[in-house]
This record gives sequence, structure tokens and C-alpha cells, in this order.
Amino acid sequence: MSEPARILVVDDVPNNVKLLADLLKVRGYEVVTASDGDEALERVKDSSPDLVLLDVMMPRMNGYDTCRAIRADPSTGILPVIMVTALDPAQERIKGLEAGADDFLTKPINTQELLARVKSLLRVQSLYTQVQAQAAQLSEWNAKLEARVQEQVAQLDRLARLRRFLSPRVADLIVGGKLDDPLATHRREVVVCFADLRGFTKFTETADPEEVFAVLRAYHAELGRLIALHEGTVEHFAGDGVMIIFNDPLELPDPAFSAVRMALDVRDAVARLAEEWKRLGHSLGCGLGIAQGYATIGTIGFEGRYDYGTIGTVTNLAARLCAEAASGQILVSQKVSARIEGRVRAEPAGELVLKGFSKPVGVHSVLAVREGTT
Repeated sequence: MSEPARILVVDDVPNNVKLLADLLKVRGYEVVTASDGDEALERVKDSSPDLVLLDVMMPRMNGYDTCRAIRADPSTGILPVIMVTALDPAQERIKGLEAGADDFLTKPINTQELLARVKSLLRVQSLYTQVQAQAAQLSEWNAKLEARVQEQVAQLDRLARLRRFLSPRVADLIVGGKLDDPLATHRREVVVCFADLRGFTKFTETADPEEVFAVLRAYHAELGRLIALHEGTVEHFAGDGVMIIFNDPLELPDPAFSAVRMALDVRDAVARLAEEWKRLGHSLGCGLGIAQGYATIGTIGFEGRYDYGTIGTVTNLAARLCAEAASGQILVSQKVSARIEGRVRAEPAGELVLKGFSKPVGVHSVLAVREGTT
């Protein structure tokens, strides 16, 4: 059950105060009283009335000045005020409205009129309070919505950054909280694959820039499709060279085999593209190198320009193997060869002396996936 409305009765004549207070209490209202304007302002502050019945003619501070003081305070600016007077109602009504009164009653007071006006103003006040509460709630909802929008904008920005390196499915998993953030520095065993076009430098020396870009677009389109298909992650592009890692951020059950299958598909796709390029007078092929080992992975760069970086001996080894691979050849390290043994056809490629490695490195050349292997 709601609490009764509180009404402040202000009059310097005690009998008038008692009459109005008794009348209002019988109707279920709570009543507080004041005998002059100064006391009325104190009661407004300490009792927080819902409505004020204010006599006009009072000593020291009259009703008009009291009403103006009530309206001047932002906390009581909308407090309903009914002014009461025995003077000329027409003139006093204008003065009362100018002072900020909401309604006007003349003495002797008509009881039914008084109660009707009190009830009407209290209903308006109640509606105003509801509107204020709804406005506050709406403001709170807007604040939450704004925070939610900012959060989603941040997620979209983060997703846009991630899509530069990752397949759409992996990026969605990360933003959805189902995978760790790959941009945070971490260490993991990965398989690294480098792919590079053979004959590209000579090609760029004689071809028009438009032809070079057309070749790169076709080449990168096939690479992008196959990297996503085999759940690899682009570490970086460098012209015709591309570095792809497997097993980060999405852990794979068999990253070495995934990398080799992708490399075989890339080799075949570039071979098909090379037929078209050959008809245009361009002699291009693709060499690939694959190695497995631990690396430190995270963001490198500076404010406003960050990239996804992989640092470790494994990246150097894969890059060196790619550099040694002939057109159409896939060279893999000994560790990768051991992980895919029995599922691919491969042949030893000897031991290579590679820059940055103190000992010769055993290498195999992958030919194809064995029939019946999935």
C-alpha cells in the first residue's frame, strides 16, 4: 500500500491551519504546518511535502515571495502550490500565477473545491514523478546501451584486426571468447610453411605493374582459400612470399599433416595458374618449405601499426627450406617428415647446409598424399 500524500498547510491564523489540517487528515492525507513563509521554507526542506496550501497575506514573507522562493530552488521547482486568499480573486490570481502558483482558492474555502483541486494536482504530481522515474530509467538504459555499443565497436575493431591474419571461423571463435587471444604474446609448438613464387623477380623486371598485380591477386586468392580450408594462419605477406603457421591460435590434432596437405594443394593450384600465366608469356612456379618447432608468437610493431609476429628458429628453418625448393617442390624438415611418415609419398633430399644453422639439415621432398589417407 502506498504512503499517503503529505500536504504542507501555511497560514498565520491558527484556526485556519487547524480547519484545513483536520479536513485533509479526515481524507487520509498527512499534514504538516507552518505559520509564516520562513517556517514554510524550512518545512519544505525537512518534510518534503507533495503539495503546499499557501496563504497569501502573512507577516514578514508573504505568500507570493514564499512561492517564488519555492520555485527558485531546483529541488522544489515543480512542487504543486495552491495559493489561498480573501482578497480580490481576479487580481490575486494573476499575482499568484506570476509568482509560480499552480492553482488558486478564495476564502471562505469551498471544501469540495479544495479537495478536488488537491486531488487533481497530486495526480499531476504523481504522473510527473512517474515520468521522471521513467526518464531516469531510460537514461540508465541508454548508458548501458552506449556501453554495449562501444563494447561491440571494440569487438568489431578487434575482429577486423584478427581477420587480417586468421580465417574467418577462427577470428569469430576468438571474439566469441572460445579461443585465447592470439595477439597476446605466448609460446607454442607450431608448424611453419613458407610459399614463394619462382621466377617472380625476373617477371617483375619485364612485366607491367598491372600484370604483376593481376598475378599476385590470382596467387593470393588461391592461397587464401587453401589456408582457410586447412585452418592455417597467415603470419605475413611479403610480395610473392607468404608465411603460414599451423597450431596457433587454433590447436590442430595433426598440424604437420595439415600444413603438408595445404602445401600440396597450393602446389597444384599454382601449377594450374602457371598454365594461364605461360600463355601470357610468364614463366612462374611455386616452391614451399615446412618446419616444426617452438616459437614465441604475439604482436610486433608500434602504436597504430601492429602485426602478428612469430619468432623462433623454426621460422628461419622453414624460410631457408623454401628458398632451397625448386619450382613445384615442397621441402620439409626431419621433424615434419617423421610426423607425416606413412601417410605421404616423399623422398630424401639429402642434407642441406643452410644459412644460420651450424650443422647440415636433413630434408625430405614431399610428392603426394598416399591413396586412402585422410
